[in-house]
Amino acid sequence: MSDVEVQEKMFWNTDEGRGIPAMPIVSRDIAPAVPHSITNPITNPIAPNPAPREAPHTPISQWPDDERPREKLIRSGPAALSDAELLAVFLRTGVKGKSAVDIGRELLCEYGSLRQVLLAGQSALARRHGLGPAKSAQLHAALELGRRYLKQKLQREGPLTSPQQAVDYLTHQLRDRPREVFAIMYLDNRHHVLEYEELFQGSLHGAAVHPREVARCALEHNASAVIVAHNHPSGIAEPSASDAAMTAKLKAALNLVEVRLLDHLVIGDGEFVSLSERGLF
Repeated sequence: MSDVEVQEKMFWNTDEGRGIPAMPIVSRDIAPAVPHSITNPITNPIAPNPAPREAPHTPISQWPDDERPREKLIRSGPAALSDAELLAVFLRTGVKGKSAVDIGRELLCEYGSLRQVLLAGQSALARRHGLGPAKSAQLHAALELGRRYLKQKLQREGPLTSPQQAVDYLTHQLRDRPREVFAIMYLDNRHHVLEYEELFQGSLHGAAVHPREVARCALEHNASAVIVAHNHPSGIAEPSASDAAMTAKLKAALNLVEVRLLDHLVIGDGEFVSLSERGLF
């Protein structure tokens, strides 16, 4: 075999001779290539989609005039506002990322109704993000304003002409109390309302009522007649046997000082019972 033939044979026995590219020699001192990040959507097609960006928050001051709660109230009156918008008027400002209307909607969703929002404890509302003690106090002040307005309206409208007037007022005052409250409406001889007073407060199950104390208070207010009422925190207005017995004692004590007991109302949640109409005294 000639030298040329030997060289050709050696050439074809190598990778280069067979047309296979020679593999590069990698030094052990060289670090391997770092793989592409699994979060890179270009190099890794199975990477998760990035989280959607939140829409930018627009404060109420940048809303169109006809959509701002306060401007809407001034233009169209309070009846034109939704419950959330009414709450926003009292809250005045929101927090980062939320308007006062947003906070109002969240409160309504959390508590179920405007009534339940206003009845929530002041400390519970004060702990909520976006409210705090000041705004919680504003909401409770609004509720008390409503109660005082009804009281003054009742006193200035003239004499009571129907039992329903007393029922409406006493329902607003007593319906949502968490404890049993015994209250009195003092009337003159023409049935003008002289004063409303909550005389006794008790537990979830009852309030101790003292007939002599009721008679003394009626004399102090120079009342000729009274309507008494108490609430049932359970929401069920059905009077108990003890309610009827206590009413009989009240009537007897008031008769001694020549004050007439016109009625005893039991206030529930959206219902009431008149012991006078039931003939229980």
